[in-house]
Amino acid sequence: MNGVLVVNKPKEFTSFDVVALVRKLSGQRKIGHTGTLDPNATGVLPLLLGNTTKAQDIIINHDKEYEAEFRLGFTSDTLDVWGNVRECSDKQISREDIEKIIPDFTGKIQQIPPMFSAVQKDGKRLYDLARQGIEVERQPREVTVYSLALTNFDERTQTGALKIKCSKGTYVRTLIDDIGRVLECGGIMTALNRTNACGYCLDDALTLQQIKSLAENHRLEEKLFSTESLFGEYKSITVTQAQARRFLNGGALDISRTALAKGCNDKEIFRVNDREKGFLGLGQTDLNTNQLKIYKNFTPGR
Repeated sequence: MNGVLVVNKPKEFTSFDVVALVRKLSGQRKIGHTGTLDPNATGVLPLLLGNTTKAQDIIINHDKEYEAEFRLGFTSDTLDVWGNVRECSDKQISREDIEKIIPDFTGKIQQIPPMFSAVQKDGKRLYDLARQGIEVERQPREVTVYSLALTNFDERTQTGALKIKCSKGTYVRTLIDDIGRVLECGGIMTALNRTNACGYCLDDALTLQQIKSLAENHRLEEKLFSTESLFGEYKSITVTQAQARRFLNGGALDISRTALAKGCNDKEIFRVNDREKGFLGLGQTDLNTNQLKIYKNFTPGR
């Protein structure tokens, strides 16, 4: 069973819990995922099954979209409501106050990873150090926030919601904490739902109950997205059956004997398909040798 299973992760499940459950239900031992979600977060978690796990290190679209809820006037050690929360301000913030500073948190910004995170420092996970009461210096990291919108704010309760589209490595908890610092009132995340990851959205995602039902009826494979769906940003090329055999056996293809003879760029990556077996893998052009070399092979089919 090869392909992408998009899960709508519920609260109180770690990403590894989901992997373990799907492994048990599907009978597929080889499963990976494209980015963890904290136990209290929900939403889109794409799982890679079978030979599709070979795509884990070369997926080009790692952008994410989130809907996050927050509350002002509080801070916590985890930057969210599930940590040690303390009230820090009774300052009243207006919707206009927040909207005025939102542009400062879009585009390329610097973030300091939270102590309660999986980032490593000298070979140790930060959350392991944090649980021992140890705080270490962390270097800022550049991330990209493509869009940030305040979708709701109740001035009476000082609670609201944000819609965020961002790059890999962006911490929404940190974003809310930083906003609270600029507003000089503090802020914590109270809920997080990932609505899009690696090009898959909530409409593509299955609940754990749906996955269980499909597996029991031996229909889970019908709901897998193809490995090729991970690489939609690359152009596609169709090769002959003989070329497909050569490609799957590790051989490079002569560009002049493919459709790429009409023109392509050096080091350009293409999805390689044949008319019978479908997606074969990814090839990369080498104009010095006039070859389409193997970038990554995948088993034919899903």
